[in-house]
Amino acid sequence: MNAWSYSLLSVAVVSLISLVGVLTIALGVRRLDRVIPLLISLAVGGLFGDALVHLLPKAFRDSSSPGLTSLYVLLGILTFFMLERFLHWHHEHHQQALNPIHPVGYINLVTESAHNLVDGLAIGASYFVSVPIGLATTWAVVLHEIPQELGDFGILVHAGFSPRRALFLNLLSALLAFVGVVVSLLFGPAISGYEEIILPLTAGGFIYMAGADLIPELHHEHELLSSAAQVAFILAGVGLMYLLLLVE
Repeated sequence: MNAWSYSLLSVAVVSLISLVGVLTIALGVRRLDRVIPLLISLAVGGLFGDALVHLLPKAFRDSSSPGLTSLYVLLGILTFFMLERFLHWHHEHHQQALNPIHPVGYINLVTESAHNLVDGLAIGASYFVSVPIGLATTWAVVLHEIPQELGDFGILVHAGFSPRRALFLNLLSALLAFVGVVVSLLFGPAISGYEEIILPLTAGGFIYMAGADLIPELHHEHELLSSAAQVAFILAGVGLMYLLLLVE
């Protein structure tokens, strides 16, 4: 029951992050433009840290076949790559979102709903292994959800939704994380070797998101001081994940 309680509480917190878009209204776009690169840097460190400090060591330690575990990591990376390639075209149409309720808004909602479902699966599977692993994975998800939800809110408003409706739709999309958790905890224990499969798959997905999605965003900044701050926040994200080892 601990796994259920922790998992449901964790996805509740993650889902509430979908309302972070209200900061765009409260703080203004210019201030957020200065903060978001730092949030992305923290998320990079958190995702890499969870994958390399928590998930992969646990996966290899308990694995009956390290070679197969490595293949699962590669499969996780490839799966996220294929999913993103299939859905990535909506970013190419982002600049065309000029008419009221442009289709890009609906496509973004579908994409993020699938992403939130996967987050729920990962959180549920992590708590299935242990509470400390679950906490680390939840923290990694939280770190990358904050800048992502701010971006999603901007896309929905740009596509023609009112700010209030954009927040509501973002919240509905985030609630699919609950579905992922329930599926993971209900059916995971019934699948032989579930832990040996889901941990490296999740680690591969986190590595892909940090390396392929988030790090390229940081290359837009060229000032030395800003770059140093990004490195510091990446290290802070990794450090937070390492500190969670003390809980284990």
